[in-house]
Amino acid sequence: MSKPDHRRGDWAERLLFPLVALFIVIADQLTKLWMVSLLFPHKVIPVLGSLRLALVYNKGVAFGLFADQTYISVAVFLALVLIFVFYRSRLFYGLWGHLAFGLILGGAVGNLIDRLRFGYVTDFVDLGFWPVFNLADSAVTVGVSLLAYSMYSFAKRQTRRG
Repeated sequence: MSKPDHRRGDWAERLLFPLVALFIVIADQLTKLWMVSLLFPHKVIPVLGSLRLALVYNKGVAFGLFADQTYISVAVFLALVLIFVFYRSRLFYGLWGHLAFGLILGGAVGNLIDRLRFGYVTDFVDLGFWPVFNLADSAVTVGVSLLAYSMYSFAKRQTRRG
């Protein structure tokens, strides 16, 4: 009997991170371009229930906080890269870890592109009860949630083994 080749799975998981990040950056930039061509500031388009499209130029970091502080976005992006490259914890391995970091990095890069090109981030999804956001913001939020789940699952497995 031959041994199973686990390297193929590791290779596929490692490839997941950059592919997801690239997909998010492209999708984010395309949706922003589409919304800018469709909307103009102060115009709201109802979609379904409380979901609306509204063009907002966000000069803050998150939800309009720390306006005009571009260096914070650059610092966050660099911190994410350093964490992924240098932090060799098992938390960041496996399917969920690579998917999470792909989402987080893709979202961070998508918003960073806007901030460096225009000095603001283009937001357009308006739920009415939450600050207006975009695809990149959603990717970061889902990525952080997946990373928290991954860390919780890892800790739980370690406790069982221990």
